[in-house]
Amino acid sequence: MTLAEFHDTLAFDEPPELTVPLLIALWYDAKGDWDKAHEICQSIHTARGSWVHAYLHRKEGDLSNAAYWYARAGRDLPSIRLEEEWEKLVMVFISNC
Repeated sequence: MTLAEFHDTLAFDEPPELTVPLLIALWYDAKGDWDKAHEICQSIHTARGSWVHAYLHRKEGDLSNAAYWYARAGRDLPSIRLEEEWEKLVMVFISNC
């Protein structure tokens, strides 16, 4: 799957069948369901799960919470736009499909 193909799935009501839960979380985030995305990522106790968790709190505007989760992910709070970070995350997880 490519980034463009992933974008195309946003036209549907249900996420595509994927084996990477964090990619599903990002799908829900793009569809405007922050709560579902957060529910998925907070149950994944890895650096990558923390990265998505951080991104979601950054998007929410809770920068202190986001900074905590970026630190848990071993990353600095990014200076790129949220849309760019979302695409970067999607591309990382697509490579795991």
